Amino acid sequence: MRYLRHITLRRTLLMSLLWLVPAINVKADNIENLARSLAKLRGEVEMIQTELDAEKEKHASKIASLSSQLADLSVEERRQKTAIEKLEHTLDQLSEVSQKAEQSGEKLKPALLAALANYKHYVFSGFPFKRDDRIAAIETLEENIINQQVDPNKAVNQTWALIEDEIRLSKENGLYQQTISLEGEKILADVAKLGTVFLFFQTRDNRAGMAKQAETGEWKFEVTDASGDIEQIALLFDSLKKQIRQGYFELPNPLKK
Repeated sequence: MRYLRHITLRRTLLMSLLWLVPAINVKADNIENLARSLAKLRGEVEMIQTELDAEKEKHASKIASLSSQLADLSVEERRQKTAIEKLEHTLDQLSEVSQKAEQSGEKLKPALLAALANYKHYVFSGFPFKRDDRIAAIETLEENIINQQVDPNKAVNQTWALIEDEIRLSKENGLYQQTISLEGEKILADVAKLGTVFLFFQTRDNRAGMAKQAETGEWKFEVTDASGDIEQIALLFDSLKKQIRQGYFELPNPLKK
């Protein structure tokens, strides 16, 4: 009997062990699957971290670029402010001369011609918006004064009006047409003028670009091949056509060297 009980106990223990083997195998498989999942998650986390670091670096680079462009714009703003102050000073001088001058036109002519000469130099060396038209208006008035075809007092008013138009030009945005020199060729283009700082253009043959000022001070129209720049210029033209003149616009920076 004792032997039979011993055999029965061994048989029971053996059966229990046989039931435990699949359970141990299942648990081992679960641990292995969990390890694989953890390894996969660790890889995904490392990939996301790499992407995050790249985005941080990209963002920092963009901030640095925008800061540089902001500095350029600040310099240009000061330059434009100085130019406007000079024009306003010219107006003040004309006003003073006009008030002090007698009826004799000969006393007004030198002051008028000097003011127009300074104004013409400013236009010739400055922002290339309809430059030929602006210079032609000055030269016509100069000729009329020299040839005594206009009363000196009226000439003062006309000079005043021209310079006031120049000041107004620095504050207005809009779409226009003008002839530009592009890659050695004179062509008629649509231009978007933003004050007297930015001048973008589009041509009938689907070229786009902007006016850039070289270190020598000379302005030149340049075509851009960057798809992003072309899209930004197209969006600006479209917005101005729709009379949208305020808001956030991302544009190519002509001041960038």
